[in-house]
Amino acid sequence: MSTIRCDIVSAQEEIFSGEAAMVFATGTMGELGISPRHAPLITALKPGPVRVQKPDGEEAFYFVSGGILEVQPHVVTVLADTAVRGADIDEAAAQRAKEEAERELADRTGELEIAEAQAKLAEAIAQLQALQRFRKKLKR
Repeated sequence: MSTIRCDIVSAQEEIFSGEAAMVFATGTMGELGISPRHAPLITALKPGPVRVQKPDGEEAFYFVSGGILEVQPHVVTVLADTAVRGADIDEAAAQRAKEEAERELADRTGELEIAEAQAKLAEAIAQLQALQRFRKKLKR
């Protein structure tokens, strides 16, 4: 089976580095599925899950708060602002962040303040959705 190297890196640490059969992520223009020999590509990532399908069929789940995905002939690099392993997502913290962002959104009046609150809310919702996907995968 053909593979592609995948590196997922946050500002703090390297989260994953290894071979992958496929890498799935959410770009600004939609869902991406990167396989070996994919055409070179650079795109911004939306907050959400990144799924790495390993050569043995096992899947690893990560959450990124946004960043850049770069595809070269033999490597996929995810440069994330923040990246968390699916198993390490703190549901209570994500729920608190969502509730706080909803309160901020209700209290804001300026365009910039509203945009900031909307971005925080979108990230918290994306993190909760990534956690739900990860849990569904574990149940299978």
